Amino acid sequence: MSSLVATLEGVGFWATGLPSWEAARALVADGTQPEDPPLRPAPQLLAPNERRRAPESVAVALEVAMAACAAAGRDPKTLPSVFASTHGDLAITDYMCTTLSTDAASISPTRFHNSVHNAAAGYWTIGTGCVEPATALSSHDASFAQGLLEAMVQLQAGAPAVLLVAFDAASTGPLAAVSSSVGLLGGAMVLSRQPRDDAPQLRLTLVDGQARTPQGALADLLGRNAMAPMLPLFQALAGGQDLLALHAGPGRQLRVEIAHGW
Repeated sequence: MSSLVATLEGVGFWATGLPSWEAARALVADGTQPEDPPLRPAPQLLAPNERRRAPESVAVALEVAMAACAAAGRDPKTLPSVFASTHGDLAITDYMCTTLSTDAASISPTRFHNSVHNAAAGYWTIGTGCVEPATALSSHDASFAQGLLEAMVQLQAGAPAVLLVAFDAASTGPLAAVSSSVGLLGGAMVLSRQPRDDAPQLRLTLVDGQARTPQGALADLLGRNAMAPMLPLFQALAGGQDLLALHAGPGRQLRVEIAHGW
């Protein structure tokens, strides 16, 4: 494929132990970690009651999405969005499977509502009043790379800017043995077609080959989360590297070149 190019206008990041992009950059820079970080995000997009009821997967997705939009200076309701998750919310899936096998009539309507793969996208579009297209996708361990490709293709097709959100939460119960994920991890990017001197530019090329296992400070801390394949890009952005590869599927990798603007 030919290369796809975009400007990275804003970044959002939240993970267990690293509750912001600033915290992630500090860890990469000198190993600093915040003291007593929050156990889960509290996205201000939601009303307090909804904030408490929202599953962790939705909470982290909304938190990083809002942070990326704020960093880019973009109104969230103007952006088409791509939400990528390896598993969706496996804790809810485990609950539903367990309840269906023991007492099907007691299934919680709220948890059923939150079990669909596009739950985070739905919360986002309702909360922001956004009527732009929202895409929810899953490609197993290639979910981040495929989500990034989808966002870039939308830019190529004419969208001025696109919000990409990637996230996964912890797995529980029997599913954890086959779909392992530990902790909470989310990352978001606002990508645009307009070059900016003060923002990095990404050039993506899909090529044959196998991307190596994520390495570095972020992977050491967060590498057991299902969305860990996204970490090489955030590690490179935080550390100033200009070349990396993301796992994009069996025998495929997404080559990413970064021209840093900050």
